[in-house]
Amino acid sequence: MSPNPKEPSLGLTDRIAIITGAANGIGLAAVDQFLSHGTKVVAFDCDNQGLEALAKGRKHEALATISGDVSNADDWKSAVALAFSAFGGLDILFNNAGITGPRGSILSYPEAEFDRVLAVNVRGVFLGIQHAGRAMKPRGKGAIVNTSSIVGFTGGRNINAYTASKHAVIGLTKAAAVELAAHNIRVNAVCPSPTATEMMFKLERELAPDDPDSVRASFSANSPMNRYGEPHEVAAAAVWLSSDAASYITGVSLPIDGGMVAR
Repeated sequence: MSPNPKEPSLGLTDRIAIITGAANGIGLAAVDQFLSHGTKVVAFDCDNQGLEALAKGRKHEALATISGDVSNADDWKSAVALAFSAFGGLDILFNNAGITGPRGSILSYPEAEFDRVLAVNVRGVFLGIQHAGRAMKPRGKGAIVNTSSIVGFTGGRNINAYTASKHAVIGLTKAAAVELAAHNIRVNAVCPSPTATEMMFKLERELAPDDPDSVRASFSANSPMNRYGEPHEVAAAAVWLSSDAASYITGVSLPIDGGMVAR
Protein backbone atom coordinates (compact mmCIF):
# COMPACT_ATOMS: atom_id res chain seq x y z
CA MET A 1 0.00 0.00 0.00
CA SER A 2 1.44 3.37 -0.99
CA PRO A 3 2.06 5.94 1.72
CA ASN A 4 -0.47 8.67 2.28
CA PRO A 5 0.21 11.85 0.31
CA LYS A 6 1.75 14.68 2.24
CA GLU A 7 -0.82 16.86 3.95
CA PRO A 8 -1.23 20.03 1.87
CA SER A 9 0.19 23.24 3.26
CA LEU A 10 -2.00 26.30 3.55
CA GLY A 11 0.69 28.09 1.56
CA LEU A 12 -0.42 31.55 2.66
CA THR A 13 2.96 32.98 3.62
CA ASP A 14 3.68 36.14 1.62
CA ARG A 15 0.38 35.93 -0.23
CA ILE A 16 -1.44 39.24 -0.62
CA ALA A 17 -5.11 39.60 0.35
CA ILE A 18 -7.80 42.25 0.28
CA ILE A 19 -10.45 41.82 2.99
CA THR A 20 -13.63 43.89 2.85
CA GLY A 21 -15.76 44.64 5.88
CA ALA A 22 -12.43 44.31 7.66
CA ALA A 23 -12.99 46.63 10.61
CA ASN A 24 -15.45 44.47 12.52
CA GLY A 25 -16.83 41.00 13.07
CA ILE A 26 -15.94 38.26 10.59
CA GLY A 27 -13.74 40.58 8.54
CA LEU A 28 -11.69 41.61 11.55
CA ALA A 29 -11.27 37.97 12.60
CA ALA A 30 -10.10 37.21 9.06
CA VAL A 31 -7.51 40.01 9.19
CA ASP A 32 -5.99 38.45 12.29
CA GLN A 33 -6.04 34.92 10.90
CA PHE A 34 -4.52 35.82 7.55
CA LEU A 35 -1.80 37.85 9.27
CA SER A 36 -1.06 34.89 11.56
CA HIS A 37 -0.47 32.74 8.46
CA GLY A 38 2.04 35.24 7.05
CA THR A 39 -0.33 36.84 4.53
CA LYS A 40 -0.04 40.52 3.67
CA VAL A 41 -3.41 42.20 4.12
CA VAL A 42 -5.19 45.24 2.75
CA ALA A 43 -8.11 45.96 5.10
CA PHE A 44 -10.92 47.71 3.18
CA ASP A 45 -13.92 49.20 5.00
CA CYS A 46 -16.15 52.29 5.08
CA ASP A 47 -15.85 52.44 8.89
CA ASN A 48 -13.05 54.96 9.38
CA GLN A 49 -13.02 54.68 13.17
CA GLY A 50 -12.95 50.92 12.96
CA LEU A 51 -10.03 51.02 10.53
CA GLU A 52 -8.15 53.40 12.80
CA ALA A 53 -8.68 51.06 15.76
CA LEU A 54 -7.60 48.09 13.65
CA ALA A 55 -4.40 49.78 12.55
CA LYS A 56 -3.62 51.12 16.02
CA GLY A 57 -4.08 47.72 17.63
CA ARG A 58 -2.09 45.87 14.96
CA LYS A 59 1.05 47.80 14.09
CA HIS A 60 2.11 45.27 11.49
CA GLU A 61 4.30 45.81 8.45
CA ALA A 62 2.12 43.34 6.53
CA LEU A 63 -1.07 45.38 7.10
CA ALA A 64 -2.40 48.33 5.10
CA THR A 65 -5.81 49.96 5.44
CA ILE A 66 -8.04 51.83 3.04
CA SER A 67 -11.38 53.52 3.56
CA GLY A 68 -13.95 53.09 0.84
CA ASP A 69 -17.35 51.99 -0.37
CA VAL A 70 -17.49 48.52 -1.93
CA SER A 71 -20.34 49.62 -4.20
CA ASN A 72 -18.04 52.22 -5.80
CA ALA A 73 -15.82 51.05 -8.67
CA ASP A 74 -13.25 53.80 -8.09
CA ASP A 75 -12.81 52.71 -4.49
CA TRP A 76 -12.14 49.16 -5.71
CA LYS A 77 -9.53 50.48 -8.11
CA SER A 78 -7.87 52.24 -5.19
CA ALA A 79 -7.92 49.13 -3.01
CA VAL A 80 -6.35 46.96 -5.71
CA ALA A 81 -3.80 49.67 -6.48
CA LEU A 82 -2.85 49.75 -2.78
CA ALA A 83 -2.33 45.98 -2.75
CA PHE A 84 0.12 46.38 -5.63
CA SER A 85 1.89 49.50 -4.35
CA ALA A 86 2.21 48.30 -0.75
CA PHE A 87 2.87 44.60 -1.30
CA GLY A 88 3.41 43.92 -5.00
CA GLY A 89 0.26 42.20 -6.18
CA LEU A 90 -2.97 40.44 -5.26
CA ASP A 91 -3.56 36.73 -4.63
CA ILE A 92 -6.68 36.60 -2.43
CA LEU A 93 -9.93 38.50 -2.03
CA PHE A 94 -12.23 37.91 0.93
CA ASN A 95 -15.34 39.69 -0.38
CA ASN A 96 -16.98 39.96 3.03
CA ALA A 97 -18.64 43.38 3.38
CA GLY A 98 -22.40 43.36 3.78
CA ILE A 99 -25.39 45.00 5.46
CA THR A 100 -28.77 43.64 6.56
CA GLY A 101 -31.01 46.63 5.88
CA PRO A 102 -34.27 47.16 7.76
CA ARG A 103 -36.75 44.42 8.58
CA GLY A 104 -40.21 44.65 7.08
CA SER A 105 -42.90 43.00 5.00
CA ILE A 106 -42.18 42.61 1.31
CA LEU A 107 -45.53 44.39 0.75
CA SER A 108 -44.23 47.59 2.29
CA TYR A 109 -40.45 47.31 2.05
CA PRO A 110 -38.92 50.69 1.07
CA GLU A 111 -37.52 50.70 -2.47
CA ALA A 112 -34.61 52.91 -1.49
CA GLU A 113 -33.56 50.49 1.25
CA PHE A 114 -33.86 47.53 -1.12
CA ASP A 115 -31.55 49.30 -3.57
CA ARG A 116 -29.09 50.21 -0.80
CA VAL A 117 -28.78 46.62 0.42
CA LEU A 118 -28.29 45.26 -3.08
CA ALA A 119 -25.73 47.96 -3.85
CA VAL A 120 -23.49 46.82 -1.00
CA ASN A 121 -24.21 43.10 -0.94
CA VAL A 122 -24.46 42.35 -4.67
CA ARG A 123 -22.89 45.19 -6.63
CA GLY A 124 -20.07 45.27 -4.07
CA VAL A 125 -19.39 41.54 -4.49
CA PHE A 126 -19.62 41.83 -8.29
CA LEU A 127 -17.15 44.72 -8.37
CA GLY A 128 -14.80 42.86 -6.05
CA ILE A 129 -14.79 39.79 -8.29
CA GLN A 130 -14.35 41.96 -11.37
CA HIS A 131 -11.47 44.11 -10.12
CA ALA A 132 -9.68 41.37 -8.21
CA GLY A 133 -10.16 38.98 -11.12
CA ARG A 134 -8.61 41.47 -13.53
CA ALA A 135 -5.61 41.82 -11.22
CA MET A 136 -5.22 38.06 -10.72
CA LYS A 137 -5.66 36.99 -14.36
CA PRO A 138 -2.16 38.01 -15.58
CA ARG A 139 -0.66 36.22 -12.56
CA GLY A 140 -2.39 32.99 -13.55
CA LYS A 141 -3.78 32.23 -10.12
CA GLY A 142 -5.95 33.55 -7.33
CA ALA A 143 -8.63 32.80 -4.79
CA ILE A 144 -11.83 34.73 -4.12
CA VAL A 145 -14.14 33.96 -1.21
CA ASN A 146 -17.51 35.74 -1.01
CA THR A 147 -19.65 35.99 2.09
CA SER A 148 -23.22 34.83 1.51
CA SER A 149 -25.47 33.44 4.27
CA ILE A 150 -27.60 30.43 5.03
CA VAL A 151 -30.53 32.58 3.86
CA GLY A 152 -28.86 32.35 0.46
CA PHE A 153 -30.27 28.80 0.45
CA THR A 154 -33.65 29.51 2.04
CA GLY A 155 -36.04 32.36 2.74
CA GLY A 156 -35.66 34.87 5.53
CA ARG A 157 -38.78 36.35 7.07
CA ASN A 158 -38.95 40.15 6.82
CA ILE A 159 -35.36 40.46 5.54
CA ASN A 160 -36.31 40.59 1.87
CA ALA A 161 -33.45 42.60 0.41
CA TYR A 162 -30.86 40.74 2.48
CA THR A 163 -32.25 37.35 1.45
CA ALA A 164 -32.35 38.32 -2.23
CA SER A 165 -28.81 39.66 -2.04
CA LYS A 166 -27.39 36.52 -0.46
CA HIS A 167 -29.04 34.30 -3.09
CA ALA A 168 -27.41 36.58 -5.67
CA VAL A 169 -23.99 36.16 -4.05
CA ILE A 170 -24.27 32.38 -4.45
CA GLY A 171 -25.22 32.87 -8.10
CA LEU A 172 -22.29 35.21 -8.71
CA THR A 173 -19.97 32.75 -6.98
CA LYS A 174 -21.01 29.93 -9.30
CA ALA A 175 -20.89 32.05 -12.45
CA ALA A 176 -17.46 33.47 -11.62
CA ALA A 177 -16.09 30.06 -10.62
CA VAL A 178 -17.02 28.58 -14.00
CA GLU A 179 -15.55 31.48 -15.99
CA LEU A 180 -12.40 32.15 -13.99
CA ALA A 181 -11.31 28.52 -13.62
CA ALA A 182 -9.61 28.93 -17.00
CA HIS A 183 -7.25 31.41 -15.33
CA ASN A 184 -6.70 29.24 -12.22
CA ILE A 185 -8.76 31.65 -10.13
CA ARG A 186 -10.99 29.83 -7.66
CA VAL A 187 -14.23 31.40 -6.41
CA ASN A 188 -16.13 30.07 -3.41
CA ALA A 189 -18.54 31.37 -0.77
CA VAL A 190 -18.98 30.99 2.97
CA CYS A 191 -22.57 30.96 4.21
CA PRO A 192 -22.79 31.71 7.93
CA SER A 193 -25.80 31.23 10.15
CA PRO A 194 -26.33 33.81 12.92
CA THR A 195 -22.87 34.76 14.14
CA ALA A 196 -21.80 36.60 17.28
CA THR A 197 -21.16 39.97 15.66
CA GLU A 198 -22.56 43.46 16.16
CA MET A 199 -24.91 42.84 13.23
CA MET A 200 -26.70 40.14 15.24
CA PHE A 201 -26.46 41.99 18.55
CA LYS A 202 -28.15 45.01 16.92
CA LEU A 203 -30.91 42.77 15.60
CA GLU A 204 -31.43 41.28 19.07
CA ARG A 205 -31.85 44.76 20.54
CA GLU A 206 -34.27 45.78 17.81
CA LEU A 207 -36.47 42.71 18.21
CA ALA A 208 -36.55 42.68 22.02
CA PRO A 209 -35.10 45.83 23.59
CA ASP A 210 -35.94 44.61 27.10
CA ASP A 211 -34.74 41.04 26.64
CA PRO A 212 -32.26 40.64 23.78
CA ASP A 213 -31.00 37.37 25.28
CA SER A 214 -34.36 35.79 24.47
CA VAL A 215 -33.78 36.51 20.79
CA ARG A 216 -30.36 34.89 20.92
CA ALA A 217 -31.86 31.82 22.59
CA SER A 218 -34.52 31.60 19.89
CA PHE A 219 -32.04 31.87 17.02
CA SER A 220 -29.64 29.47 18.73
CA ALA A 221 -32.37 26.87 19.11
CA ASN A 222 -32.54 26.61 15.31
CA SER A 223 -29.03 25.18 15.25
CA PRO A 224 -28.32 21.56 16.22
CA MET A 225 -25.26 22.95 18.04
CA ASN A 226 -27.58 25.33 19.93
CA ARG A 227 -25.40 28.42 19.68
CA TYR A 228 -24.29 31.24 17.41
CA GLY A 229 -21.23 30.81 15.29
CA GLU A 230 -18.15 32.78 16.25
CA PRO A 231 -16.45 35.19 13.84
CA HIS A 232 -13.19 33.24 13.98
CA GLU A 233 -15.03 30.08 12.87
CA VAL A 234 -16.30 31.73 9.70
CA ALA A 235 -12.95 33.42 9.11
CA ALA A 236 -11.16 30.08 9.42
CA ALA A 237 -13.29 28.63 6.62
CA ALA A 238 -12.50 31.63 4.41
CA VAL A 239 -8.79 31.24 5.12
CA TRP A 240 -8.90 27.54 4.25
CA LEU A 241 -10.83 28.14 1.01
CA SER A 242 -8.20 30.75 0.07
CA SER A 243 -5.33 28.35 0.68
CA ASP A 244 -3.46 25.70 -1.27
CA ALA A 245 -5.22 23.07 0.85
CA ALA A 246 -8.38 23.86 -1.14
CA SER A 247 -6.65 23.96 -4.53
CA TYR A 248 -9.30 21.85 -6.35
CA ILE A 249 -12.35 23.48 -4.77
CA THR A 250 -14.26 26.12 -6.69
CA GLY A 251 -17.91 27.10 -7.07
CA VAL A 252 -18.77 25.87 -3.57
CA SER A 253 -21.11 27.68 -1.16
CA LEU A 254 -20.18 26.31 2.26
CA PRO A 255 -22.62 26.53 5.19
CA ILE A 256 -20.92 27.56 8.45
CA ASP A 257 -23.99 26.94 10.54
CA GLY A 258 -23.66 24.26 13.21
CA GLY A 259 -25.87 21.97 11.12
CA MET A 260 -28.78 24.36 10.65
CA VAL A 261 -29.24 23.80 6.91
CA ALA A 262 -29.01 20.02 7.44
CA ARG A 263 -32.18 19.96 9.55
